[in-house]
Amino acid sequence: MTVASPVLSVLAGLGAVRGWQEDFYRDLHRHPELSHQERRTAAKVGERLGQAGYRVHRGVGGTGVVGVLGSGDGPTVLLRADMDALPVREATDLPYASTVATPDASGNQVPVAHACGHDVHVTCLLGAAQLLAEGTARWSGTVVALFQPAEETGDGARGMLDDGLAGLIPTPDVALAQHVLPAPAGHVGTHAGPVLSAADSMRVTVHGRGAHGSMPQAAVDPVVLAAMIVVRLQTIVSREIPPAQTAVLTVGSIQAGMKSNVIPDHAVLQLNIRTYSEQTRSAILDAVRRIVTAECQASGCSKDPEFELFDRFPLTDNDPATTDRVAAAFGEFFGDRAGPMGQQTASEDFSDIPTALGVPYTYWGIGGIDGQTYRRAEAAGRVAQDIPVNHSANFAPVIQPTLDTGTQALVVAALAWLAR
Repeated sequence: MTVASPVLSVLAGLGAVRGWQEDFYRDLHRHPELSHQERRTAAKVGERLGQAGYRVHRGVGGTGVVGVLGSGDGPTVLLRADMDALPVREATDLPYASTVATPDASGNQVPVAHACGHDVHVTCLLGAAQLLAEGTARWSGTVVALFQPAEETGDGARGMLDDGLAGLIPTPDVALAQHVLPAPAGHVGTHAGPVLSAADSMRVTVHGRGAHGSMPQAAVDPVVLAAMIVVRLQTIVSREIPPAQTAVLTVGSIQAGMKSNVIPDHAVLQLNIRTYSEQTRSAILDAVRRIVTAECQASGCSKDPEFELFDRFPLTDNDPATTDRVAAAFGEFFGDRAGPMGQQTASEDFSDIPTALGVPYTYWGIGGIDGQTYRRAEAAGRVAQDIPVNHSANFAPVIQPTLDTGTQALVVAALAWLAR
């Protein structure tokens, strides 16, 4: 097993790493931090990287941390993990569950939890970073361990770039990242080409005419107007987008009025759109504007609707050659626990970094659900009902084999370029 021997040698220290990793994960899970507030997490990450011998850059893009470790001549591999948590009240009842509440960017007190699994990503990358530092005799090149803030708000990667990331690290030859998913723990999945969707959130304000609830004839009711818009928007994907093109349009919020007997003068809708091509994205955004404008005209609105795009995420488009190389390495190491992942309609800002640096990248998934639990749900045809997904208050990956798998995957992928 000549190809795998450097991998096996580097991963021989996993047992020792596991000892602190599991405790580190529990601590991180218990102390989540919102986007741009990851100060405690960043401090612990920087301390670990420094102890492992990395040259550490702190405060990149606010709270980002970057560790650089060289081992002779060779390629530069960038490994990335995201650090932030979500404004979600955890409902897992785990002994290490989060009870944290903190002010958000608007100053409102909100519960906070690692409901997306970023604590897994941080812990796995720290473990992989230590194993690579201890195994420099088996690889040549440079490892860049990048811990990114504010993935959930879609501006963390760009913030690190704007803060001079490119000048702090050697230009990578490849960038690699992973995400824990609601799939069986111990499994890894890859996908070449578009893998995570681009995302656009849109705020739409429609203007009616307010009146007393007993005199609707004097009003242009924005609540009824908003309801008609929601129904019509559902026809965009089903009637205007070709069946072979995947797209999702969700109306996540409608806000109008304050009292039951007062017809308000405006309504605000918030939409989320997921697409895998610029053509589909443009077609949906154009259709939204067309439908909203037409419904306002049909209702006799005296003022045009307003459209505001926000929280935009780029397409994650895995480089085929890079993905094939990682998939081959995973197949050799994980055997039948490695396979295809398929497209995910989630979105990420990781690709902003390799795109700006001009380097190929791939992004894969690891499972985080207890295998027996997942198989029971699958056999009963109840995966969607019984398996918590990312961002759910009940999402909490099992510690093992999730941490081992995520750590191994990062080492195996990195050594596909670095191994001697």
